[in-house]
Amino acid sequence: MAEQFDVAAGAAGGWGMRSSPVTLDAVKATVAGVRSPVLQAGDAQGTEAVVFVHGNPGPAEDWRSLMLRTGEFVRSVAPDMPGYGNADKPKDFPYTGAGYARHLGGILDQLGIARAHLVMHDFGGYWGLHWAAGHPDAVASVTLINAGVLLGYRWHKFAKIWRTPGLGELFQATATRAAFGGLVSRENPRLPAAQIDRLYAASKPWPTKRAVLKLYRATPATAMGSLRDPLRALDLPALVVWGTGDPYIPRVQAERQRESFPSARVELLEGLGHWPFLEEPVRVAELVIPFLFEQVAQSAGRGEATEPS
Repeated sequence: MAEQFDVAAGAAGGWGMRSSPVTLDAVKATVAGVRSPVLQAGDAQGTEAVVFVHGNPGPAEDWRSLMLRTGEFVRSVAPDMPGYGNADKPKDFPYTGAGYARHLGGILDQLGIARAHLVMHDFGGYWGLHWAAGHPDAVASVTLINAGVLLGYRWHKFAKIWRTPGLGELFQATATRAAFGGLVSRENPRLPAAQIDRLYAASKPWPTKRAVLKLYRATPATAMGSLRDPLRALDLPALVVWGTGDPYIPRVQAERQRESFPSARVELLEGLGHWPFLEEPVRVAELVIPFLFEQVAQSAGRGEATEPS
C-alpha cells in the first residue's frame, strides 16, 4: 500500500518539489530467479534514480524517511537484497560482493535505471561499490553512511563469531530479543527502542541468519581493498556521513574514504552509532538531501543547484 507524506508539513529543510504528496510504493524485480521487493518513490519512469542499498540486517524499510524526501525531486528506489527483508533467501545464492553486485545491477536493469546515485549503509557499501567499480558510466554519486571502502579494517567481535563454523550457528540460534536488544542498545545508546525492535524482527528468520553466516564467511576483512584504485580513478562526488560512536566500523574509516574518493566531503556526527540515519533522521537528512539534490541537478545538466522555494 502506498504511504502518503505531507510535503508541506513533513519535509525537512524545505525541500518540497511536488505539488502533490509523495507516495511510497512497492514493486518487484526478479534476477536469475531470485525475487527482490523494491520500495519506490518519485517518478516511476525516471532513468536516473537515487538507489538506497541497505546492509545487515537491513532491510529496505531502513530508508523510508529519506526516500520520502528524495522522492520529491527524483526517482528513488530501495530493494530488499537477497537474504533480507521480504526478498528470496535461497541456500545457493552467492552471498558475496560479486553476487550481490550482479543482483543489484539486474534490479536496476529491470527497473530501467541507467544512472544511479548510490546511498549505502553497512554491507550495502560493499555491494553497491562493487557494482559501481564495474559500471563507471552508470554511477553518478555516492553517499556513504557508516560504510565505504574499508582499508586496514579488522572484523568486529560479532563478525568474528559469525565467521567461526559452529560458534556462529550457536550464536544465531540462541539470539533472543532481550539479548539482541541489550547488545545493540548498549553499543548504540541513541538508537530508539522501536528501531531495535524492527532490526531484531528483520534479523530473526533463520534463512536471514543463514545468509549472514554465508556472507561473513565469504568476505575477508580485506576484501574491499581491490576497489580503492578503480574508484579513486573515477573521483566520484561523494558524501561521507559517519556516527563517531560506531562500535563495528571505527571512525578512522570515515577519513580513509578520501583514499578512494579524493573529493569526498566527510561529516562526522559525534556520539551517534552505527545507524545515524535511524538515530537522528532529521540531522542526517539535512546533510544528505541537499547533497543529492545538487548532484541530481548537475547530472541533469541544470548547472549549479539552488535550494528550492
